[in-house]
Parts: sequence; C-alpha cells; structure tokens
Amino acid sequence: MAPPLTVVEAELDVAGVVARLERALGEAGIALSARIDHAAAARAVGLELPDEVVLVFGDPAVGTRLMQADPRVGHDLPLRLLVWAQPGGRTAIGYRDPRGLDIDPAADPVPTILERMHGLLERLAHDAASSEEITG
Repeated sequence: MAPPLTVVEAELDVAGVVARLERALGEAGIALSARIDHAAAARAVGLELPDEVVLVFGDPAVGTRLMQADPRVGHDLPLRLLVWAQPGGRTAIGYRDPRGLDIDPAADPVPTILERMHGLLERLAHDAASSEEITG
C-alpha cells in the first residue's frame, strides 16, 4: 500500500495554485514533464469531476542518481503534486514524501537526495498554498 499523501490546504482556487506551482518550478529551473487535468478528461467523456490537476516534474540529474541506486524507484519518479478542489470551496495540495520510497537509504547519496526532494515538495506546497504574493 502506498504511503499516505501529505496534504496542505490552499487559500486560492485550483487554477491559482497550479499557476503558482508552474511559475515556481520554472523559476527554479525544474522541468515540468506533464500537467494532467483529470477534470477536463472527465468532462471530455461526459462525466463531472471537481477541478483536479496533477503536475509531474523533476530534474533528471537528481532522479537518475536514485534510479542508479535502485531502478525500481523509477516507478515513483518524476515527482508529482496533486491539486484538487475540496467541498466548501477549499483547495488541497497533496504529495507523497519521497523519504518513504522503497530504496536502500544507506546507498550514497540517497539520503541527501531524498531529503532535498522532500524539502522541495514541502516548500512548493506551502508557498503555493499561501495567500501572499510570492516574489523571487
């Protein structure tokens, strides 16, 4: 079973949070591999789903080092953030803590990379959740 999502509640709507995350990734020089709009896909087949978007992103120079230590970690990379509308007009940002990946933590430089990935996800989620304008 997958580890639980870490969830941060946001003050903006889904579109606003996604825009902030995309901007922050671009400013950090982190490649956005995919933007998956689950709600748009649902509408395309005649179904309804509240706004829900997955952003898939990463830095091959970082993730590759983990996959060199254990190729199975490629199942969980690149990193991703889920942004979805909750009842009552709230927005949530969710991610899985990469420190929970099934990879030998003793393999150098695995612990450092996992800590950096965790810090990045945490920072992105909390910054995007804030109602304050983010400035470089």
